[in-house]
Amino acid sequence: MNIHEYQAKSVLKAGGIAVPEGYAATSVGDAVSAAAKLGGRIWVVKAQIHAGGRGKAGGVRLCRSMDEVRDAATALLGSTLVTKQTGPSGKLVHRLYIEQGLDIVREFYLSLLVDREAEAVSFVVSPAGGMDIEGVAAETPEKILSVSVAPGGPDAAQCKAMAEMLGLQGGQATKFAALAAELYVVFMASDCSLLELNPLILTGDGELLALDAKISVDDNALFRQPELAAMRDPLEEDPRETEAAASGLNYIALDGSIGCMVNGAGLAMATMDIIQLKGARPANFLDVGGGVTVAAVTEAFKLLFSDDHVKAVLVNIFGGIVRCDIIANGLLEAIKTHPMRVPVIMRLVGTNEAEGRRLVQDAGLDVRWANDLDEAATLAAQAAA
Repeated sequence: MNIHEYQAKSVLKAGGIAVPEGYAATSVGDAVSAAAKLGGRIWVVKAQIHAGGRGKAGGVRLCRSMDEVRDAATALLGSTLVTKQTGPSGKLVHRLYIEQGLDIVREFYLSLLVDREAEAVSFVVSPAGGMDIEGVAAETPEKILSVSVAPGGPDAAQCKAMAEMLGLQGGQATKFAALAAELYVVFMASDCSLLELNPLILTGDGELLALDAKISVDDNALFRQPELAAMRDPLEEDPRETEAAASGLNYIALDGSIGCMVNGAGLAMATMDIIQLKGARPANFLDVGGGVTVAAVTEAFKLLFSDDHVKAVLVNIFGGIVRCDIIANGLLEAIKTHPMRVPVIMRLVGTNEAEGRRLVQDAGLDVRWANDLDEAATLAAQAAA
């Protein structure tokens, strides 16, 4: 689960980490009032969406008067911001964050993430702050240092290595070591999967501040993070994904035309790969899981049938724990309110396979049956075309 920048900064501030002073705003009046409360002569008006690249897309605006704050807020609120991470459809701006302008001497990149290869939490630092870190990694990998830390956080040698990579010495290096320790505590205490400061800045008075912050929380840990769970913004999430999560389904919307229903993440990935091998593209990742119920399968079919992007549905079930008759009954329940408006290709193999086929056939549904995944993907690609 992602949270907004202003929320991430409140988490960091609670952990003793320095952030610029700022206020969230959902109206033009709120934005102007926030700037007045902050004082000073320079303000930054930031669009709050769950996507990077806001600055390049015009979502971060430097203002030198109250009129400019008002104009920036008017232009951003209710607009659709298109960045590299949003895709062409963009994201609607519902709220802003107003901050004081700062005296920035240098910008750095700093993140903590779960490093699956190292089986540890890793720090990633770069002196190329404020830039697309993927581009830095591709073009100048020597400007990135990754450090995997033991439980408890980075040791003195690791902090020294990271500070040297950033060009920090003396008192600044000492401040960085303290910051790294504090970030590790916040990362672990909040069950983060990612904590990113881009940029972390060095100000004219020698302070290190998180100028921008991104936090992603492990969904599986939200049950023990009620305060963070309350920060969830459904307006920033695909409504289909929110609906699927409520039914216990693992669903991710994609940009293709073949709706997929599969049991097991590995089989789902293989199914999507073969669909692309056949020259088509999946419209979603949908894993119904092992303990699925008829009710959950019903909701899954409703999601697929109500998606205007879906031109064909491919059901690929290998019945072990999941019974094929559960899948069939879910389809029968779903079509009571969501008719089969697109071709459906089914591959049901395993537990109660014969019963599942019989239920569908007795209902007289126009389902195309496949004996293996290759045949199923071929039929689905042809139907979607």
